[in-house]
Amino acid sequence: MGAELPDLEKWADDARGWLAARLEPKTTADKEAEAPKPVWGEGEFSVSVFHALSYEEERALLDESMAYHREKYAAGYAALTWSREHGGQGLPLEYERAFHREEAKFKLPEGHETFSVTVGLMAPAIRAFGTPEQQDEFLRPFLSTEVLCCQLFSEPGAGSDLANLSCKADQDGDEWVLNGQKVWSSGAQFSEWGLCITRHDASAPKHKGMTAFMVPMDAPGVEIRQIKQMSGGTSFNEVFLSDVRVPDAHRIGDVGEGWKVALTVLGFERGASSGGGHGKVGANWHDVRMLAEHLGSHHDPVLRQELAGLYTTHKLMQWNNQRAIDKLKAGETPGPVGSIGKLIWADSLRRIGEFA
Repeated sequence: MGAELPDLEKWADDARGWLAARLEPKTTADKEAEAPKPVWGEGEFSVSVFHALSYEEERALLDESMAYHREKYAAGYAALTWSREHGGQGLPLEYERAFHREEAKFKLPEGHETFSVTVGLMAPAIRAFGTPEQQDEFLRPFLSTEVLCCQLFSEPGAGSDLANLSCKADQDGDEWVLNGQKVWSSGAQFSEWGLCITRHDASAPKHKGMTAFMVPMDAPGVEIRQIKQMSGGTSFNEVFLSDVRVPDAHRIGDVGEGWKVALTVLGFERGASSGGGHGKVGANWHDVRMLAEHLGSHHDPVLRQELAGLYTTHKLMQWNNQRAIDKLKAGETPGPVGSIGKLIWADSLRRIGEFA
């Protein structure tokens, strides 16, 4: 028989007290700002997807978010549904939902993509593919954000066509030697580790000749160059790997399983429900509805039809993401559900921009 579960109501009361001792509660104005029908021109407005901050500003934002999460993890309020074996609390989903309801009553540190990638993508990938030794090495540090991890997937010649990558991995005894270039690596400048997808066999079919590795970002031969965006921020990076030696013990999955690892991570990408992200990313249906009402265009029958289409997509994204979340909570990988969610989201952003 398993351990007896704590009383949910008392547990939530304790969580509320823990939060109140660390965070500022939301005011009435804060709560009104989150109401489902905000007013155009009032409050903060941003349709950005990535931060437009200097390195120092972004580092400070990340540190603040990590400090809160580390406290939360130490107190037993993070990774609630993860098994104790993997660094979690082994509690049912209703405890996590109860904590999120309490947490939503307080002002939280702003989230950061590197934080979300580490907790919501990399930790689940290690749980899915890592050996027991790798799980012992990485899961708790990732779940607690004691260390951060980025994706080393895209390349200059292999962006959306990831299976066309050419970053090479040559085996040398019990080590692998990596050579190549990665690009658009968000948060690489802040990460201690990178999950790198490589090509180990150029003669095999392109989906079969790939292998994944955990690469220390301070290893000899790793060079990180920040890419300055036209908005002014430097969230993205290009990463050069020159004769980088990685032990076979840091290979993730079997040799030739890199494509499967990559697809699993990309499935988690749109399915992760937590991990530091607080607030919306990019424009959404509510933004264009407010804009149409502000301009008095919402009475136009053609525009109303387009708005209805955007609302339909908005609801489809919500339902699809909930399916992915449910899979994650059940210890499964999102699979195509996550990929579908990302495709819908990207198409929705384009359509919203055109409508505006």
